[in-house]
Amino acid sequence: MADSTRKNSSSKKPSRSRSREATQAEILDAAVEEFALNGLANARIETIAANTGVTKAMIYYYFQSKEGLYLAVLERGFNVYMRPLQELSLDNLPPETALEQFVRCLLSNLVKNPNWPLIMCYEALQNQGEYYKQINIHSIDEILIAILKRGVADNSFRFLEPRMTANDIIGICVFYFLSREGVKHLFPGKKMFGKQMLELHVQQSIEFIMAGVRHN
Repeated sequence: MADSTRKNSSSKKPSRSRSREATQAEILDAAVEEFALNGLANARIETIAANTGVTKAMIYYYFQSKEGLYLAVLERGFNVYMRPLQELSLDNLPPETALEQFVRCLLSNLVKNPNWPLIMCYEALQNQGEYYKQINIHSIDEILIAILKRGVADNSFRFLEPRMTANDIIGICVFYFLSREGVKHLFPGKKMFGKQMLELHVQQSIEFIMAGVRHN
């Protein structure tokens, strides 16, 4: 797993003209990889500094603490990869169409940022989701739950427990990214993050989820 997430550890020399925003973005990029590998508990600011060519003091200047940097990573990940789910116009769509659009958008965002599921997993295991509360990530679940409730109410979907089903759906989408190193032996010669395999994961996840909520 480390090979797929860690950048070259050789230090970079920052340009004198590099802007504050560019420096912060570079720190956040390196922090994503470090937190994806180790979670908050075991991540090292020294490693992040080495991978960006900035000093630890500069990282603390921008983010105050390791926890502050971690929270900034969660906030950026939420805004860049998860907020599009909130911006979908799904309320007036039939539940089946709304669900498929939601799942397709979620998978598209995960494909663009395969480290995000690793950070999510560490957040759940190490912090019991405490930092999620500070960025309102639960609103994503609420969108999905609302779609499922609508589908059950108008008989578009079979009877199901919306909250449990929402959790199952997210698990189907996310687990591929968490398990890639453990199950790659099932696909010899295939690149787990290659275009072909990612497209297959997206398509089969959508088909599996939609089949699971429909009436038999």
